[in-house]
Amino acid sequence: MKSIEIAGGGLAGLSLGIALRERGVPVIVREASTYPRHRVCGEFINGVTEETLGNLGIADIFCDALRHHATRWWMGPKKILEARLTRPALGMSRWEMDERLRVRFEDLGGGLRTKDRVRAEPGEGVVWAAGRHLEKASRLLGLKAHFEGVDLGGFLEMHIGEGTYVGLTPITSDGSKVNVCGLFKKGGAAKGVNPIVDALRKSGLGLLAERLEGAQMDPASLTGISGFQLGGQRVPDRFCSLGDAERMIPPFTGNGMSMAFESAESALPHLLDYCAGGVTWDQVVVKVRDSLEKRFQKRVRLALQLHRCLTNEVGRKVLSSAAVAGVLPFSWLHRRLS
Repeated sequence: MKSIEIAGGGLAGLSLGIALRERGVPVIVREASTYPRHRVCGEFINGVTEETLGNLGIADIFCDALRHHATRWWMGPKKILEARLTRPALGMSRWEMDERLRVRFEDLGGGLRTKDRVRAEPGEGVVWAAGRHLEKASRLLGLKAHFEGVDLGGFLEMHIGEGTYVGLTPITSDGSKVNVCGLFKKGGAAKGVNPIVDALRKSGLGLLAERLEGAQMDPASLTGISGFQLGGQRVPDRFCSLGDAERMIPPFTGNGMSMAFESAESALPHLLDYCAGGVTWDQVVVKVRDSLEKRFQKRVRLALQLHRCLTNEVGRKVLSSAAVAGVLPFSWLHRRLS
């Protein structure tokens, strides 16, 4: 049986590695960082199904995950929406999630090499899951931190500012700890003790800034990323790319982690065919790309259209008016974005 090497030990890479190891495939995962670690993400999985998690062999990892059922949206200081999710979102910190996946992969005999940055070049049997493509010209900035002392009342919250949106998610069962993750424009965030609070004020989200200023931030959890673009990534020829390395959905959907797992599931049967000698590597690359395009194209296109509304003044006014009037098709949007 042929082996697989996975560049990148994030959600797509580790879950794919687990699924392959459960089927007896020799797998090495090469990860540039170490575990456990904080990552910039909403820390809830919107859209992933039990079937997908089961196919990857990781359903039990989420047996004690929080189940989020409802959301509230604010436009600046004004609440514009309160709605039920069409299916519960799974809540778990990335610190815990990545560590559980790492342990499972190694327990199954997978080879994990940390602090091992892989050069971006194609190779037979190499799956590229090493995250977003670096876009130095991008003006987007992601910030995330954990806070204690912020009451969400059991809801997922989204706050929409001037070219900014920020999500708040409970990450403990008693609601004592909350993940705050936002998408900002470069120049809208300041350095200092609490750059998230500074960025919120600059983005017209003063009331949320006051709430967080009265809470306690865990400095070790403060993480940021830049140099990325949303939507399809520039995937070189002959690369078998998954997760954020293939395309990035706007973060307000909470669907990015689900797409990482779904992309691993989509690639799995084609990689198994290759390992068994049924297809060539070039055929695998084409089949995986076609599978991902079919699964994600419409979803990401719709999400990008809404992202433009959320970050545009006219779009924000239209969205706010529709939500307040009760004509925003939230359930329809939630089903199609997850």
